[in-house]
Amino acid sequence: MTAITGHRRTFFHLLVSTLLVSVVNYTVWFAVTFWVYLQTRSVFATGLVAAVFLVLTALTGIWFGSLVDHHAKKTMMQVSAAVSFLLYAAAFAVYLVTPAASFTDAGSVVLWAFVLLLMVGVIAGSIRTIALPTLVTVLIDEDARDRANGLVGTTSGTSFLVTSVISGILVGIDGMFWVLLPALVVLALALAHLAFVPVPAPAVAVPDGEERRVDLRGTIRVVAEVPGLPALIAFSAFNNLLGGVFMALLDAYGLSLVSVQAWGLLWGVLSTGFIVGGLIVARTGLSRNPVRLLLLVNVALWIVTLVFPLRSSVWLMAAGLYVYMLAVPFAEAAEQTILQKVVPYERQGRVFGFAQSVEQAASPLTAFLIAPVAQFVVIPFMTDGAGARTIGSWFGTGADRGLALVFVLTGVIGLIATLAALGSRPYRRLSTRYTQNPVPAEPATAVTG
Repeated sequence: MTAITGHRRTFFHLLVSTLLVSVVNYTVWFAVTFWVYLQTRSVFATGLVAAVFLVLTALTGIWFGSLVDHHAKKTMMQVSAAVSFLLYAAAFAVYLVTPAASFTDAGSVVLWAFVLLLMVGVIAGSIRTIALPTLVTVLIDEDARDRANGLVGTTSGTSFLVTSVISGILVGIDGMFWVLLPALVVLALALAHLAFVPVPAPAVAVPDGEERRVDLRGTIRVVAEVPGLPALIAFSAFNNLLGGVFMALLDAYGLSLVSVQAWGLLWGVLSTGFIVGGLIVARTGLSRNPVRLLLLVNVALWIVTLVFPLRSSVWLMAAGLYVYMLAVPFAEAAEQTILQKVVPYERQGRVFGFAQSVEQAASPLTAFLIAPVAQFVVIPFMTDGAGARTIGSWFGTGADRGLALVFVLTGVIGLIATLAALGSRPYRRLSTRYTQNPVPAEPATAVTG
């Protein structure tokens, strides 16, 4: 078994730093979402917060990727944390000086100014999530990058677990006060810590005629020049498009089976699957052909999606979702490993940012569209409509079975699409490019900074 070699100590310092900052940012994000609803009791306000956040995240990905490509990665990680710190500090000041009653009106200007400060602070943290996989290219030997990417996935799962446990508790103690105060302390410590971590800064020359700008056209050109890569990004975006069904309906389906307290506890348990999956990748690696593995993992994910709703059972749902969470780190590590090998190093930030923008823009679209379809079409169909009369005797009837039917159909569509991708020409071309004729992604020289 190949160990994670290279600048191992630096990699683990960056990993721990990113874990702490991610916990802070995710906690702020989830907490402000909970807090806005508790203050205003407005579902519309909460939905608007989520919608604006996802749109801004999608729009900033390519820009953040350009910043990562054109500046030292360590510098951009520091800038990311510093911007978040300053915006959280400004929001904290607004929170302290504003009368509590001003936050209860969903149309309050000061409420949305407060939310926007926090939202942009959280989004600034995305620079780190783009910079870290490009640093894996620099710090870790090629034959161990899949394992390193597994550890990156583990940090994401850990941060999700910790966030799901503490965000609601902190909001319940004293609103946003005990969310923002620890956030500022942790970000200050992260800034101080990273200042003493030596991070290699490869000397990457900017090609003739290329400016230090976003350069969307050039990024698309680089993606298009790698055989099969546009199809991979499109496939991931399509998966996220279908994944919007989970975003829109999973909470409603879960709460139809268990209490809200049990649902929150269940998600804390399920998120350990993400951690375990990442650790397995870190231990065993992926395979000689992560392109094939990525599609096979998606086959498993879509089978799980169509199986767990077949019966109205919390145990079947929990088992299915745990398998789902266990498999996701394999898919994410596979995609990162592919990009790290076939995309030139000097363009990796922009390509990671471009992929993030395209893929993350898909889920909200489905989430917005599927909710009314489920509410006004599928649920009546399975309550007292043709669906209830046709398959209700074995599938069940009612609102929860309408939601279940949406999941089953989503799983069928995803499975068909993935099987088609496995037999496609772009899949074969990208597999060949990865295994036989990869683009050298290694930076030629590096200096410590």
